[in-house]
Amino acid sequence: MSIDNLSTNYNPVNIEQKWYKIWEQQGYFKPQPNPAMSDKQNAFSIALPPPNVTGSLHMGHGFNNTIMDTLTRYHRMMGHNTLWQPGTDHAGIATQMVVERQLGLQGISRHDLGREKFIDKIWAWKEQSGNTITRQIRRLGSSVDWSRERFTMDDGLSQAVKEVFVWLYDEGLIYRGKRLVNWDPKLHTALSDLEVESVEEQGSLWHFRYHFADQSLTTQDGKNYLVVATTRPETLLGDSAVAVHPDDERYAHLIGKTIVLPISGREVPIVADDYVEKDFGTGCVKITPAHDFNDHELGKRHELPLINIFDEDACIKAEFDLIAKVGEPISNHITAPADYAGLERFAARKKLIEQAQNENWLEKIEPYTLKAPRGDRSGTVIEPLLTDQWYVAIETLAKPAIEAVQNGDIQFVPQQYTNMYMAWMRDIQDWCISRQLWWGHRIPAWYDDNGNVYVGRDESEVRAKYSLADTPLRQDDDVLDTWFSSALWTFSTLDWTGQTSFDDYGDALQTFHPTSVLVTGFDIIFFWVARMIMMTMHFIKDKDGKPQVPFKTVYVHGLVRDSQGQKMSKSKGNVLDPIDLIDGIDLENLVNKRTQGLMNPKEADNIAKQTRQEFPDGIPAFGTDALRFTYASLASTGRDINFDLKRIEGYRNFCNKIWNATRFVLMNCIDKDGRPQNIDKSANPKLWQLPEHWIISRLNATINDIHEHISQYRFDLMSQAIYEFIWNEYCDWYVEFAKSSLNASGQDSTVSDERKAQIRYVLLFVLEMAMKMTHPIMPYLTEEIWQTITPLLGKTGESIMLSTYPKCDDSKINEQAESDMAWLQSLIGAVRNIRGEMKLGNAVRLPVLIQGVSDEQKASLVRIDNQFKTLAKVDSLTIVKTGEEVPLSSSGMVGQMKVLVPMKGLIDPTAELNRLNKVRDKLQTQADAINKKLSNDNFIAKAPTQVVQAEKMKLTELNGQLAEVEKQVGALGNL
Repeated sequence: MSIDNLSTNYNPVNIEQKWYKIWEQQGYFKPQPNPAMSDKQNAFSIALPPPNVTGSLHMGHGFNNTIMDTLTRYHRMMGHNTLWQPGTDHAGIATQMVVERQLGLQGISRHDLGREKFIDKIWAWKEQSGNTITRQIRRLGSSVDWSRERFTMDDGLSQAVKEVFVWLYDEGLIYRGKRLVNWDPKLHTALSDLEVESVEEQGSLWHFRYHFADQSLTTQDGKNYLVVATTRPETLLGDSAVAVHPDDERYAHLIGKTIVLPISGREVPIVADDYVEKDFGTGCVKITPAHDFNDHELGKRHELPLINIFDEDACIKAEFDLIAKVGEPISNHITAPADYAGLERFAARKKLIEQAQNENWLEKIEPYTLKAPRGDRSGTVIEPLLTDQWYVAIETLAKPAIEAVQNGDIQFVPQQYTNMYMAWMRDIQDWCISRQLWWGHRIPAWYDDNGNVYVGRDESEVRAKYSLADTPLRQDDDVLDTWFSSALWTFSTLDWTGQTSFDDYGDALQTFHPTSVLVTGFDIIFFWVARMIMMTMHFIKDKDGKPQVPFKTVYVHGLVRDSQGQKMSKSKGNVLDPIDLIDGIDLENLVNKRTQGLMNPKEADNIAKQTRQEFPDGIPAFGTDALRFTYASLASTGRDINFDLKRIEGYRNFCNKIWNATRFVLMNCIDKDGRPQNIDKSANPKLWQLPEHWIISRLNATINDIHEHISQYRFDLMSQAIYEFIWNEYCDWYVEFAKSSLNASGQDSTVSDERKAQIRYVLLFVLEMAMKMTHPIMPYLTEEIWQTITPLLGKTGESIMLSTYPKCDDSKINEQAESDMAWLQSLIGAVRNIRGEMKLGNAVRLPVLIQGVSDEQKASLVRIDNQFKTLAKVDSLTIVKTGEEVPLSSSGMVGQMKVLVPMKGLIDPTAELNRLNKVRDKLQTQADAINKKLSNDNFIAKAPTQVVQAEKMKLTELNGQLAEVEKQVGALGNL
């Protein structure tokens, strides 16, 4: 062995990919059953929230992967049979868009290829893109069991999806109906609320006159029309009513009357509803139940007809679909007004406004800031549209999912998210699960020529189930919402394909379900977390036949924001890529990456300029361990994370500190020929002195704290405890004590070989324990060091990740040693401060006087005498009685004890006099300011009594310090 086993400088590139490859090849990430316990008793499992197969990792992925891997590695080292289940999501819309865009560059559409060939193209793209995402997960050090990797469209998972769909349909919990959905006119599909972004934009508010059908009617101010305001004039063609507030006296006499819609000439009623805000605008609201979600609900309450005016391209239909009321089929058609049929919605808007101006029923136009709903993929304004879709009747599924959280079977961390979950679940609506795409789980439903629907796992089952023989059938063209398949994630990945009882489940499902914890963001609590709970509890049972929850704990983390607290987005140019932070990236590549794909040249120029200012030298390589430690240090439960490069730079320095401390330990444990020096292989406390008792005590106290922090999901406190112990206690203090003893000379030459062997043992032992403590957060650095130092302790082992996580030994926590060390550290600090003030280098050994010492403190001084003299570079230590005259000295206080260093022979009197004069002037300025304040009658009269008293006490303290300085100035003449 040689010190060269660790290079002079820490370079994460040299160790990271090497170790990950070894870990994966050796199968260390797979579950390891513990013979002492049943697998189920000892199981810890966690499911990776499946990233989109087309995507690449962002900072949020880096953060939650760090949290999950920390938990996984910790429990693996605690001896638990641990499974971290990986996989990716097929991401229906996102994936289909990517491939359609690629085909578009070749002048080809998916319709040119046909469904089958288009899907083949997507599978080919998935193989390429999926490798990117899994490669990046590996770069983060995530110890997932790759042998169990799943994809939401794998055969087994697809079978699970079909089973669930058929099961729910047969129970009457899945149905097909015509309802209002978020419709993307560009992608031609329904979208979930999560796929719609509300974008603040500048628009207009148009005020139109709707005349009364009965011309004898007037408003209170004598007008024969109502004025309604809208941000969407084109939907006027589909209005079913005008609504006013029931308590609005201005319109009370008009409720139940009718108005005539401009252009179409249709009469619609005036209705009263609490939805209307009396004080907003004119207090009159146009109601379009077929093209607005709020209007749709109002329409249901008043049984208003629904008039669908748009086709799938958001163009005006030649004939509007008329539905008498919500839930009923199309009952009739209304012919579109002349010249509007076929117009795109915004073209229709322009034409309608021009007509209103020409015909004098446009009252006015006001500028208006609105929230435009846009598809997160297409950027197109979403159109609420009545379409035939498949739905899950959710109420039956929601009840047990609510109870599971209420009774504590599932706990949210932090607990505040329980309220968010409950609020959503108690106001839950039926779930639209169909999407008008080709990529995804095709809905297992078939239709005959008369439109009758038949549901089964495949066509042959449908024919047998419904006795259809040779009846012509066609399968539904739609696919299922991506969230439908991901709602089954915790159990479909564990090989469930429709088994109905616990005894029929495979080993994986019996052992690792329910999973132990889910790590996720708050933004998908309803869209994913709640749906997983509902689906799992409906389909998965425990051995007693009771519904199983999918996980026992939901750890909810915040968003990763930039250092200014802004959300990271490409348009802001503040996105950070975790892989760039690991590997580094030069400036020009970073600029190109941030501006790639931006259509607006001015926006691209601004982002390029901003990037060059922020990162003039690009981003340096920080390595995975520094990045992971940064994530952990910022992981306060539930709070958003402001990611600052200064933090990761600081933790890269922490990695260097550990590396250099290890090199020091090796240099003192290995001779120049690479042979181990005299090192004990076990502890012998009889040879320990205060530093050993103290560092072992601090080690065990820190271990105890870490177990407590991780049980409460306080990864920030866990990382803080690790940092404090390794940097401040081990490196800055114990290593320094050890160095002085191992390199003993002069007055310290009496350090025996036996004691040195124990010091080397403690150095190595504590370092090994520290690496084990740190491994879950920083896997690479700790593995490299552990592999290097354990042979010196006579230990063998394949990997640190298979070693045992440290456990606290309460008997080793030594309060006396910790008290003595705190005392010693304060004394050394006081002497170092004096040395700094007197500008004396470390080569000068100082005489030190101590005054005001209690009997108990004298005993402590005896115990720490040697360590104090060695580390503080003290030549002599003398206890002086209180009140005894002492020579002119520079002093410091440790509690009530005064530490003094005589100045004679150590300083330049002239320089010291100049320093003291500056100190005196500063103190005098502060005292004069307080004197002025206390002589001000207004201040004395108005300020609280405690504030006045505080100022007086501060003045007394300053006067005392001034007297001390004056005394020292006078005494300088005696030098």
